[in-house]
Amino acid sequence: MCGITGWISYREDPRAQISVIERMTSALARRGPDASGTWRGPYAAIGHRRLAVLDLEGGTQPMVAPAAVPVPPSSDESHKGLRTPRSSAGAVSPDAVLTYSGEIYNHHALRAELRSRGHRFATRSDTEVVLRAYLEWGDGLTERLEGMYAFAVWDARRERLLLVRDRLGVKPLFFAGIPGGLVFGSEPKALFAHPACRPRVDARGMREAYGLLFGTGETLWSGVREVQPGGVAVFDRSGLSERVYWRLAARPHPDRGIAATVDTVRSHVERAARAQVEADVPRCTLLSGGLDSTVLTALLADELRVREGPAARLRSYAVDYSDQVERFTGDVLRTGHDTPYAAEAAAFIGTDHHLVVLDPRDLLDPAHRAAVVAARDSPIGVGDMDTSLYLLFGEMARHSTVALSGEAADEVFGGYPWFRSTAARDADTFPWLLVTGDQAAMPLHPALADTLRIGEFRADTYRSALAAVPHLDGETPAQRRRRELQHLSLTRWLRQLLHRKDRLSMAQGLEVRVPYCDHRLVEYAFNAPAALQDFDGREKSLLRAAGARLAPHSVLHRPKNHYPATHHPAYHRGLQDMARDALSAGQGRVRDLVDEGAVKDLLDTPPEHLQWGHRLRLERVVDLSLWLDEYRPELAF
Repeated sequence: MCGITGWISYREDPRAQISVIERMTSALARRGPDASGTWRGPYAAIGHRRLAVLDLEGGTQPMVAPAAVPVPPSSDESHKGLRTPRSSAGAVSPDAVLTYSGEIYNHHALRAELRSRGHRFATRSDTEVVLRAYLEWGDGLTERLEGMYAFAVWDARRERLLLVRDRLGVKPLFFAGIPGGLVFGSEPKALFAHPACRPRVDARGMREAYGLLFGTGETLWSGVREVQPGGVAVFDRSGLSERVYWRLAARPHPDRGIAATVDTVRSHVERAARAQVEADVPRCTLLSGGLDSTVLTALLADELRVREGPAARLRSYAVDYSDQVERFTGDVLRTGHDTPYAAEAAAFIGTDHHLVVLDPRDLLDPAHRAAVVAARDSPIGVGDMDTSLYLLFGEMARHSTVALSGEAADEVFGGYPWFRSTAARDADTFPWLLVTGDQAAMPLHPALADTLRIGEFRADTYRSALAAVPHLDGETPAQRRRRELQHLSLTRWLRQLLHRKDRLSMAQGLEVRVPYCDHRLVEYAFNAPAALQDFDGREKSLLRAAGARLAPHSVLHRPKNHYPATHHPAYHRGLQDMARDALSAGQGRVRDLVDEGAVKDLLDTPPEHLQWGHRLRLERVVDLSLWLDEYRPELAF
């Protein structure tokens, strides 16, 4: 996993401004602490920060392919046929230059096919497979890749940039137009290191942020776009074009009955998990004690023993708060205390389990809060849950470079309350706005609220989102609604969770893989009839049945539980103090954006009575202040 960035200009020569690409690359240093590289040519400057995971010696980037003709497969493999980047302005013009982030899980099969077509390999890295796949198939390489990835190829022969993002959008990739060219990067902060791209937010961006609809394409930042999940963007002298190479499609379910469907789900989950174990660095898992992470951890632990011997033990991690045993409080998202279940699951599987316990001081530390906001590039987060995840990842990164997570199982297998809530099913809006309470999470200043008209934005976006849902002829109203809820969850709600996990993990130099985002698994589950998805009358019926032998009974049958939050009065009291400071800081910029009257009562609420949904308002006031301090954006509304 890495950070990628670059600058294309048909007006200026990037070779004459070395410091620009160096600043853009340095902005992503936390994503790639192991190495840094740049390449510069007449119209392009490409940067890369590396977190070394595969082929630690041979995966240097940007990776450059010189002009060459493929040779017969029997030729000497020792002939490298590749160059590491030259920093001099006089470097020989290559065929193509690649900067790449992610993992290609089918790189061994692709390598074999490319060798049969005459390609010679210098490294064991999946990076080289991507570069040679482009040389062989051009833009058509996207159909052949399986994994999580974001990459850019500068084709010097055609003076053309290709940007590619994986199907589910696990890895981020942003771009923005500048005079005479384009800048791109894994995070917006890399774009803002270019002098022609400045942090600016207009009314449209504020609607994107505070509407909580989690679209892609448009972003919070004016002029900055994301490459769509399953999408490509091409930039050349004629301009910019975008297209998607993958999207969810409605197809008839291929299997008959519960048993056959469960068998297929089990096969997909096992295949995805085992394919994602490969690494040349230490691995671990996130094990919360829920169904998703327990099934995944069991499969990974078994695969590790197959690869490394029966004594191999997989590290697993969970997070808790110092007050949870005494003060746990359930809500619509949290049904119980995770820690006992995580310990039981770890003992059942046989992992080397570690519990990271945080207290209010950890969560309120201003340096931690500021680091989280800087990692997100956004004022929108979930407070202590973001800070705790960031700290958990930091502890994991002390011993491991790769972690595997059960993220996305709720979207794939229907685990959220809104799949069974009558109110959410009947509502003419995005279901999470009702279930999570986020609709009222950020009290905007009345004048700003009048400008943004977020209610209208949500209604318009919801209609467009429903129009994008594919259906089969003959579906009943209930079947159509279930497909809509699952599509919205997979194409919107999941995206903000993946962003959160990517940004906070990479800020700690940790790669997190998500096997439940395997696109073949997602396609299969999306087309399983609702009667099969809920055949035992509960959430995630198919996953529970597929993993029946992989988890203890208590874990298999516990209700869905959301990521934990602290309930300590000391945290509430400290948060109230931080929110008061935020409202009085920054020459009143926060007060100009926030409905201070709606916040005041929460500042005076006894800390022990502050509810989680109301607390989230204060979290976002604090994060807004930190974000304004970090980026000093131009506010154009």
